[in-house]
Amino acid sequence: MSGAPAKRSGPNLWILVAGVVLIAPMLLLFNASFGNDPRAVPFLMEGQPAPEFSLQTLDGDTITLKSLRGKPAIINFWSTWCGPCKQEHPVLLRAPQRYPGVTFLGVVYQDEPNKVRSYLRAVGGSYQHLIDPNGHTAVLYGVAGVPETYFIDANGVIIYKQIGPVDDRMLQQLVTQMLGVQ
Repeated sequence: MSGAPAKRSGPNLWILVAGVVLIAPMLLLFNASFGNDPRAVPFLMEGQPAPEFSLQTLDGDTITLKSLRGKPAIINFWSTWCGPCKQEHPVLLRAPQRYPGVTFLGVVYQDEPNKVRSYLRAVGGSYQHLIDPNGHTAVLYGVAGVPETYFIDANGVIIYKQIGPVDDRMLQQLVTQMLGVQ
């Protein structure tokens, strides 16, 4: 007689199987979402007509979205109190000269016109800035914060929304797409 009973491997095998059954779905879920921004929210207006607006410039002129048809437009929602807006300002300041086939507009978001005028006098402004006094246009466009920039083709369709500052490379790519240049 050898004395010791033989060990059974049954319970250890069940623990292993149960562990795999519980852990495998979590690993698959993790793998499926790896590389995706968990804060990213799909922009449902992409490919849709841009909401119409009628806003006044800092000089009191009225600009409507309808008046821009036939020419691509880039509409940037910004504020003087916004750090990232100040970061992207030099890029947008150069843009109208680089891309004369595109209309550039700034929409002032939750800011005072006098502060905007002072800011633009100090740092420069090369395109029209519109006042959205009650934030109605920002709501129509789904603005959650600034800066947000909307790229609108010549037919008035939103082709892209940038959340956060634009840079030269992004601007060049999207303008090229908007103008149909290869």
